[in-house]
Amino acid sequence: MAVAKVIEVNASSEKSVEDAVRHGLKKTSETVKGIKGVWVNEIKAVTNDTGDITEWRVNLRITFVVS
Repeated sequence: MAVAKVIEVNASSEKSVEDAVRHGLKKTSETVKGIKGVWVNEIKAVTNDTGDITEWRVNLRITFVVS
């Protein structure tokens, strides 16, 4: 029987939502092994005075198997 754990991670990117997710997952995988999936829980955009998006932020729920 396997046991899984879920952690929440926040990540950001100036390029895109997908880049923010990739960055968060890659950074987490440096210390967490056995990652099985990621769920994008929340997406936010930071804007400037002219209405341009300057940064994408994501809240991720990452699932991994506990040995």
